Amino acid sequence: MFKIAERRDLTPVTKLFRVQAPLVARKAQPGQFVIVRVREQGERIPLTIAGYDREKGTITVVVQEVGKTSGLACRLEEGQGFPDLAGPLGRPAEPLLIKTGRAITVGGGFGVAPILPIAGLLRQWGVKVTSIIGARTADLLILEDELAAVSDEVLVATDDGSRGTHGFVTQVLQDLIDKGQRIDQVIAIGPMAMMRAVAGVTQAPGLATLVSVDPVMVDGTGMCGACRLTVAGEVKFACVDGPLFDAHQVDFDEQVRRGKMYAVEEKRALEACRCGGGHQ
Repeated sequence: MFKIAERRDLTPVTKLFRVQAPLVARKAQPGQFVIVRVREQGERIPLTIAGYDREKGTITVVVQEVGKTSGLACRLEEGQGFPDLAGPLGRPAEPLLIKTGRAITVGGGFGVAPILPIAGLLRQWGVKVTSIIGARTADLLILEDELAAVSDEVLVATDDGSRGTHGFVTQVLQDLIDKGQRIDQVIAIGPMAMMRAVAGVTQAPGLATLVSVDPVMVDGTGMCGACRLTVAGEVKFACVDGPLFDAHQVDFDEQVRRGKMYAVEEKRALEACRCGGGHQ
């Protein structure tokens, strides 16, 4: 059992867990993820590592309710835990990141969590970091203070205008580009539509852009093929070839279609979980 040392409610549907996993914490790097099971007979779901403490032997993961398993995970309390946790998995972000200059990190909704350790690593190297975060409304913004601690500045956008720029993160990014500010790299993590929009904004000016693609994933080791995607016309697996890829080479249309394949089933399963059916 991987015990939960701390639980925080970030939003009504988003929870942060600090989990005791010494071996994973020892090897974890920004950009990587773990695969967990909430119950012995349950499905396996990937969770990006949002932080780690090698001395305390803990990793931080953030879970957002989407389907049954993530709904059950969000019900876990301190002292409880995950029966299975495998990782770290995926390729670290470090080889793909700039080591000098200025980077723009863009986190949409739940995507702010995996942006956090990447921004921290960039700042550690002395890279100037501007972080843009967004959500539908101010109440759904997460980890702003934590991101501010590892960024030179944090810019906020909300769909309803309740905080920061009234609009999307892409509008804030476009404004920085239009002002002619130096930008050496953009790293965007969030909903597929958001990452595709960021790629569209940075394509014309030729800004190097990375996105973290997390399609349906089963084993996380490249054997099942569920997380396949097309990058520069070639088939890749997000679990072993990513999850970070060149945004301008990802076939986003394919990913959007695949992301909707189980949307109805996920919604039904989550509703059943909320009604108590998830415990059966």
